[in-house]
Amino acid sequence: MAIQFGTYYTLIFAAIVLLVGKFLVQRIRWLREFNIPEPVAGGLVAALISWGLNVTTGVQPSFDTSLQTAFMLVFFSSIGLSANFAKLREGGMGLIVFLLVVVVFIVVQNSVGVALASVLGLDPLIGLIAGSITLVGGHGTAGAWGQVLENQHGIRGAVTLGIACATFGLVIGGLIGGPLAKGLIHRNNLHGPQGDGIHGALEAGTPNFEFPHKTRLITADATIETLALFAGCLAFAEFMTHFTAGTAVQLPTFVWALGGGVLIRNVLDYVFNFEVFDRAIDVFGNAGLSIYLAIALLSLKLWELAGLAGPLVIILGVQTVVMAAYAAFVTFRIMGRNYDAAVLCAGHCGFGMGATPTAVANMQAITNQYGASHKAFLIVPMVGAFFIDLVNAVAIQVFIKFFG
Repeated sequence: MAIQFGTYYTLIFAAIVLLVGKFLVQRIRWLREFNIPEPVAGGLVAALISWGLNVTTGVQPSFDTSLQTAFMLVFFSSIGLSANFAKLREGGMGLIVFLLVVVVFIVVQNSVGVALASVLGLDPLIGLIAGSITLVGGHGTAGAWGQVLENQHGIRGAVTLGIACATFGLVIGGLIGGPLAKGLIHRNNLHGPQGDGIHGALEAGTPNFEFPHKTRLITADATIETLALFAGCLAFAEFMTHFTAGTAVQLPTFVWALGGGVLIRNVLDYVFNFEVFDRAIDVFGNAGLSIYLAIALLSLKLWELAGLAGPLVIILGVQTVVMAAYAAFVTFRIMGRNYDAAVLCAGHCGFGMGATPTAVANMQAITNQYGASHKAFLIVPMVGAFFIDLVNAVAIQVFIKFFG
C-alpha cells in the first residue's frame, strides 16, 4: 500500500531529517570522526524506517519530489550567483587540471562498468548504466539516458535500473568522501588554515558553502533582492531548457540555472555596478543544498535497491572501490598532495559517485573540522555542476556507439 505525502508534509519531514542528522552527528563520535554529512546521517535513518514499514506492513511511503528539484535548482543557481569572473579566474590552472583528472576518471568508470558487465554475462550497455550515466550523471542523467537505452537499444527497465543505481551512488558518495579525505589528511600530516570558520568572522573572499553553520547576518531587503535573483535564474533555466530541447546544445535544467546565475551576477557586477549580497546567496544556497539532500534520501526506497540483480551489485561495489582508489592515488597526487587536494578528493567522491550537492556536503564536513579550502570550493562546484555534464554526455555517446 502506497502512502503519498504532499509538498508541505515532504518539507516538514525533510526538516526533521536534517534535525535528526544534526543530532546524530553531534552525539555519535564516529559520525563526526568519519565526517559523514548531516543530511546523509538523518536521511539513512529515514530510509531505514521506510524500509522497516515496507517489510512489516507493506506500506510504501512516497514523497513529493517537486521540492527536491526546486531546491536543487536553487543550489545550482547559488553557485552561479556567487561566481563572478574574478572568482572564476582564481580557479586558474587548478580548475583545468582537475577537469582533466575527472575526464580520465569518467573513461575509467565506464570501462570498468562495461568490462564487468561483459564478464558477468550482461549487456555491456548495462555497465554504462552502472557507470557514468548514473554515478557521475546522477538521477537526471539516469532518467534521460535510461529512456534512450530503453527505446533505441532495447534495454528493458533501464530507467528504473538507472534510478536505483543513482540512488546507490548518492548514498555511497556521501559515505566514502569524508573518511577518505580524513585518512589522507592524517596519513600525510596535512593541516588546514587555523580556525574552523564557525567561530569568529569569515575571511573576505571566503567562497559560499564553505562553513554552513557560520552565522551570517542578512536583512529583509537583501532577502527580497536575493529571492528575485534566484527567480531570475530559475526563469532563465526554464526558458533555455525548452528553447534548446532537441538541439545540439540541449543541457540539463540545473546547468542552465547555474549558467543563468553566472550571467546575472556578472551583468550586475560589471554592467550595472550593482553589489550582490553574497551572504544572502550563501544562506539560500546552503539551505537549498541541505533540503535537496534530505528529500533525496527521504525518498530512498531501500527495498528497490535490495532487489538489484547480484551482478549489478558486484559492479557497483567494484565502482565504489575504483572511485576511492582513484581519488586517493590519482586525484590526490596530481592535485598537489596537500590539504586542498585532500578536500578535492572528498568532493570528487561526492560527484563521482553521486551528485555535486553531495560533493559540497562532503567538503563542508571536512572544512568544518580541519579548516577552509578556498581552492576546493572554487573548483569542485564549477567542474561538478557544469563542465562534467558536457564531458559526460560526449563520453556516454562514444561508449554507446562502440558497444550499442
